[in-house]
Amino acid sequence: MLDMNWIRDNEEIVRKTAAWKQVDFPLDELLEWDDKRRKLRQETEEHRAARNGLTKEVEKCLRQGEATAGEAAKEQVREINRRLDTLEVHLAEADSRVAELLLLAPNPISPDTPIGRDDSENVELRQQGIVPEFGFVLRDHVSLGELHDIIDIPRGVKAGGPRSYVLKGAGLYLHLAVQRLALDVLAARGFSVLDVPVIVRPESLVRTGFFPGGMDQTYELNGENRWLAGTSEVSLVSLYSDEIVELEAPLRLAGMSACFRREVGSAGRDVRGLYRVHQFSKIEQVVLCRNDAGASENILQEILANAEHILQLLELPYRVVAVCSGDMSLKTHKQYDIETWMPSREAYGETHSASNLLDFQARRSNIRYRDADGRLQYCHTLNNTAVATPRILIPLLENHQLEDGSIYIPQALRKYMDGKERLELPQK
Repeated sequence: MLDMNWIRDNEEIVRKTAAWKQVDFPLDELLEWDDKRRKLRQETEEHRAARNGLTKEVEKCLRQGEATAGEAAKEQVREINRRLDTLEVHLAEADSRVAELLLLAPNPISPDTPIGRDDSENVELRQQGIVPEFGFVLRDHVSLGELHDIIDIPRGVKAGGPRSYVLKGAGLYLHLAVQRLALDVLAARGFSVLDVPVIVRPESLVRTGFFPGGMDQTYELNGENRWLAGTSEVSLVSLYSDEIVELEAPLRLAGMSACFRREVGSAGRDVRGLYRVHQFSKIEQVVLCRNDAGASENILQEILANAEHILQLLELPYRVVAVCSGDMSLKTHKQYDIETWMPSREAYGETHSASNLLDFQARRSNIRYRDADGRLQYCHTLNNTAVATPRILIPLLENHQLEDGSIYIPQALRKYMDGKERLELPQK
């Protein structure tokens, strides 16, 4: 959420941001309602001041025995109260409408964010690792999963419907191994690791900027007034809502959770395999830091480097892209995506997304800290995937397949896989 005074002082930036992000933000309506609210608030305060003055006049008349003057003053107080009743109703309506419209205001983008329409205009910054060349017929992750009996999509669909799956045996252990690797990396780098709720209150989704606007992507628990979160970012930020936090050092959090997304609008896209599923698991990095653009930019680079380090430990080729304005969400100020090479797609596929939100979430969530002068400031918040699975299993299985059908296990994962160097084909 943006500060209303800042919006009034920066109308042109707000209009450009909405155009760049391709969001329909009713700025003119917001300004009209804010004007109305300001006038109503001033009128309300003037009436309250007049009432207070007349109340003292009534008390004075009563003390001096001036009954007629006192009764006239009482009538004026009653008339002001009637007017105040009406004003307060209108003021409450204006406050509510301004609050609703402020939730639709897009966070401004950073000066180095590319301007573009969609993900096709994201800008590649660098590549890491060597894209493998195979001298044999390539199998995709679904075929490899079936060959090793570690992925069963038909039975997953049978139980859960489209975009469901079952991980079996070594597939499950591999799924757990990459999560444990990510947790250990982040813990060694000063992150507190948490297992957080995935059933969340609607206000948690509003505070973190996923609502309004993301309801069609989120599963609701009917009759419960609860929703299933699509990322532990929702819970991690909400843990500190309405608090004054200690920020001598950035607050680094690593959340482990199941995640749920409806994937509305993706019909017919990535229907084969594990790329776009409704239920998955994720280790998410969330950091709260001081309200300082330089400090939060440093944190953004830090959490991006953490994700890159994990991919390097997994021995996977990837690239980092600067996300353009049209591919950003409402809440994002600056974003990088990491796309990992997926041989079956003959392309890089998104596996990580690192974002700096400045104080956008903290304003919504009312998370503050005291600066060096003791003044309350809103925090900056940032987030990035550490690892999301089963999507990461796509490049992990496909890039590390060998000609005989076995699958190489990266050195960093072996301690979580009973020391195995390969997934060998099961004996018939």
